[in-house]
Amino acid sequence: MYFLGIDLGSSSIKLAVLDANTGKSIGSCTVPDHEMIIKAPQSGWAEQDPQLWWEYTCTGIKKIKHQGVDISLIKAIGISYQMHGLVLTDKDLNVLRPSIIWCDSRAAPIGEKYYQEKGAAFFQDRVLQSPGNFTAAKLKWVQQHEPELFDQVAHMMLPGDYLAAKFSGVAQTSKSGLSEAALWDFKKNNLAEEVLYALDLPLEVIPEVVANFSHQATIAPQIADSLGLSKDVAITYRAGDQPNNALALNVNQPGEIATTAGTSAVIYSVTDQDAFDTENRINTFLHVNNTEAQKRNGVLLCINGSGILYQWLRKILSTGKDELLSYDFLNAQAAQAGPGSAGLNFYPFGNGVERIFNNKNSFSGLQNLDFNRHGATHMVRAACEGIVYAMNYGFEVMQHIGAGGTSVKATKANLFLSPVFREIFVNTTQTSLELYETNGAEGAARGAAHGYGFYSSLDEAAHGLELLSTQEPQPELKQQYTDLYQTWKNNIQIIE
Repeated sequence: MYFLGIDLGSSSIKLAVLDANTGKSIGSCTVPDHEMIIKAPQSGWAEQDPQLWWEYTCTGIKKIKHQGVDISLIKAIGISYQMHGLVLTDKDLNVLRPSIIWCDSRAAPIGEKYYQEKGAAFFQDRVLQSPGNFTAAKLKWVQQHEPELFDQVAHMMLPGDYLAAKFSGVAQTSKSGLSEAALWDFKKNNLAEEVLYALDLPLEVIPEVVANFSHQATIAPQIADSLGLSKDVAITYRAGDQPNNALALNVNQPGEIATTAGTSAVIYSVTDQDAFDTENRINTFLHVNNTEAQKRNGVLLCINGSGILYQWLRKILSTGKDELLSYDFLNAQAAQAGPGSAGLNFYPFGNGVERIFNNKNSFSGLQNLDFNRHGATHMVRAACEGIVYAMNYGFEVMQHIGAGGTSVKATKANLFLSPVFREIFVNTTQTSLELYETNGAEGAARGAAHGYGFYSSLDEAAHGLELLSTQEPQPELKQQYTDLYQTWKNNIQIIE
């Protein structure tokens, strides 16, 4: 049986078709050919057009068909998506405004205002965190600043919910999706209505709530016809990109940890406790396999400025060239500078407010720059070090609340393609690193197969997952990176 996985990111949309019998992908693509535009009408804002997501998704399905995959054999669809985004539609699923995406900072003051007014206990007892800059706060921003538009809102959805609705014609959201919106009551195990009331937000804009794995909806006949899919294709799985990345790596049980370093950098640890940080520097969400009988939460650390910093460096270093330098070139440059980058420190906080600073508006910065000593090689390596050090800053908080560990899984992609980045990561975090051949789209396809009932367990859904390598900390480097990290950490206040 074939299953389609879609991974809606902020820079691209990836699609993969999984042959569930072999556990291997038989077709895949990334759309568009260029990185998707993030519009910033004002400083700190970040928006994308949901209709473009849908158009690119349709293009991707057609590309896979042209690869020779018989897409009429696809039985179900799974969708992974950039977390915390806000999509607003009318009753006919027409988009009312651009999506306010995950790295948009405009709603952070609203989340903080209500957190202070209602008190930490009110929110932490219910949603385990401040409403911060999450989807509920973004919805409140629209209500306050665009009241005439807000009056037209019939459905509040997350980015993946919107894609699912375009396939099915039915507005829905998931339990884990509500948790990433700061709208899931962890104690009552249902929609956090008290939080909606506290923010004076209408209950009726919340669409039907479905389990992450379930027969959520069936594709609309006209959509099936236009794409060449079977009319009985079901949507059987949806999840935010970080829970889905964990699923793709078979990280689903307490103590297991996944990491990514794409546009943002994330460490995600599964726990069976309602663990949370009282200072809201890290966040807790429902993991995809949470049930009433078996609690599974994901504790998430996020650094906004990761791959986007690397992308920025790529563009800057390519100035005046006919083509952009490759990321392989940047990785090679980083390898030419030694640990510590000759004293150069890079702080990767230039992509909106950072959670690890409790949503303070932090900016990126270079420290100790010496025009006579430092060149491109030092700058690129310092960027890699700064990203890992920022990740470790949050990882220490995770360890403090009992959500740490000594072994981490990652996909061999993005910054984890860099040997230098991997060296810095294992020796700074002092964890072993397992690298796998997979991606978010393949993970979403595995989730779809499990939701459809083809796989009876998530361990079975990991059938065919390929371990590429394992990397351990090196005794001669652990102390060196510990000292370098402490120096970097001691100067964070310069750019807060």
